[in-house]
Amino acid sequence: MDSEAKIAEMVLQDGLRAARLLCPSNLVPAAGQFLLAWAGQQDSALASPLFCAQPHPGGFLAAPGVPESWSPGMNLSLRGPLGQGFSPPAGARRVALAAPDSTPARLLPLIAPALQRGAAVVLVCGSPPPELPLAVEVQPVGALTEIQAWADYMAVDIPAAALQGLATRLGTRGNRRAPFRTQVLIQTPIACGGLAECGVCAVQARRGWKMACKNGPVFELEELI
Repeated sequence: MDSEAKIAEMVLQDGLRAARLLCPSNLVPAAGQFLLAWAGQQDSALASPLFCAQPHPGGFLAAPGVPESWSPGMNLSLRGPLGQGFSPPAGARRVALAAPDSTPARLLPLIAPALQRGAAVVLVCGSPPPELPLAVEVQPVGALTEIQAWADYMAVDIPAAALQGLATRLGTRGNRRAPFRTQVLIQTPIACGGLAECGVCAVQARRGWKMACKNGPVFELEELI
């Protein structure tokens, strides 16, 4: 879907620029999905991928990492929502959200639905965002091993280069699988949104290469090497 949005406000989170956008509700990406955005002549030729950090009436807060050239009042052309997002099991009662190497902003939309269905939620990260619900427990990155023994569902936001280290931490190297469902949002460039099959976002999987823009950017951990 192609449409437009307006930047209502620029926000700093963990020293990174986020943007509060005004757009129709059907353009708000689900957790882990993304939009491609252009700002006309003021922008580069490549689109910028936008992930939802928090929905709000009239639009959403785009997760940190938006271009330095963007400013309030600017109009954006959008394509999406695109990609495969998170799909937590409805029966999950112990939900772990982990961002060991970056901001947890792209995981935050998973919190409200989990709390609404009565799940306990733990956020594992280096720098927790402000205004988290009081029901969310925050743990440091070093507690990831203990948390994975507690969880019955885990969502992770991690760079592609750190996947091997994640598998080691969770005890899933080789043919061993995690004892619970784990989904991973891969941090990798997403340039064409599946139109050109440029391969920039390719992720190595157990059965060949997957394109994050089409097959992801959220993958089941057991799919990946």
